[in-house]
Amino acid sequence: MKKITMAAIGAFATVSALAAAVSEISVDMRLDESDYVAGERVRAVVTVKNMSPDRISVGFPSSRDRLFVEVYRAHNMSELTRMRDIPFVAKFRLDSNEGQKLETFLADHFALGECCRYLARPVLVHNSTRYEGQYRAFDVVPGMELGGALQIFDPKCADGLSREFRLVHWTRKGSEHLFVTAEDKGSKSGKWITHDIGSIMRITKPTISILPTGEVVVIHRTNPDQFIRSEFWSLPNALELRTRQLVQDPETAGQTSIQNLYDSSGGVKPVDRPWWKFW
Repeated sequence: MKKITMAAIGAFATVSALAAAVSEISVDMRLDESDYVAGERVRAVVTVKNMSPDRISVGFPSSRDRLFVEVYRAHNMSELTRMRDIPFVAKFRLDSNEGQKLETFLADHFALGECCRYLARPVLVHNSTRYEGQYRAFDVVPGMELGGALQIFDPKCADGLSREFRLVHWTRKGSEHLFVTAEDKGSKSGKWITHDIGSIMRITKPTISILPTGEVVVIHRTNPDQFIRSEFWSLPNALELRTRQLVQDPETAGQTSIQNLYDSSGGVKPVDRPWWKFW
C-alpha cells in the first residue's frame, strides 16, 4: 500500500511539474475584427510571455525557436497550407520575465479568399515543446456589392492581365463601411486586395473611375455634408492607396481646386479704364 501511495504521489508531482512548466511560457493572439471582407489582410496581434528561466529567440540565424500561426476551416477543421515560407512576425528575443506583442497579417500567409468561418491559433516552439494559444474565430464575407469597374492593362506591359474592382459595403464597429476590392484576372498569382476606405452614407451611390494613366478614383458620401475622394495607383505589379481627401461636392471639386489655385496666384488684376469704356 505504501509503494502504491508513493508511486501515485510521484506521478502527481510529475504532472504538476509539467503543468507548471507549460504555464511558464504562454502565447495568445487577438484579431482586430470578427469578420473581414474577402481580400483584407486580417491583422492580428500575437502576445508572447516568458516566465521561464530560459531565453526565447525567434528569427535570428542561430535561433531554434519558432513562432507561427495555424489556420483551419471551421466546418471540417481542415488545415490551410501556407502560400509562402516567410516569417509570421519580426524577429525578437525574450529573457526571463519579459513579454512582447507582435503584429502579423494572416492573409499574407494563407489563401483566405473562400467565404466561410476560420479558426486560427498561434504556436510557439521552444526546446522542441509546443506552446499553443487559444483558437480565435473569424469570418470572411463577400460584402454587399454597390458597383465596380474593370481595368485592362496594355498587353505590352502585362500580357492578359486585367483587374476587377468592386465596391462593397459591410458593417464595422457599428457603422456601414465602404470597401474597394481588386482581384487580378489572367495572372498566376490571382492577387486579391481589399481596402477599407471608411464609413459611408448610402443615400448617394459611390462612384469609381479608372483613368488611362492608371489612377483609380473612388468618391463616396461619408456624412450629410461631405464626400471622400480616394485615389489609388493601379499598376500591373502594384495597387496602392495614395490620397484620401474630404470634398464638399464631388461635381464641383474640380472647379474648387481651380478657384483655389487662382486665388493663391493673386488672380488677374482688372484693367484700369474709365467707366464709360467697355472694351
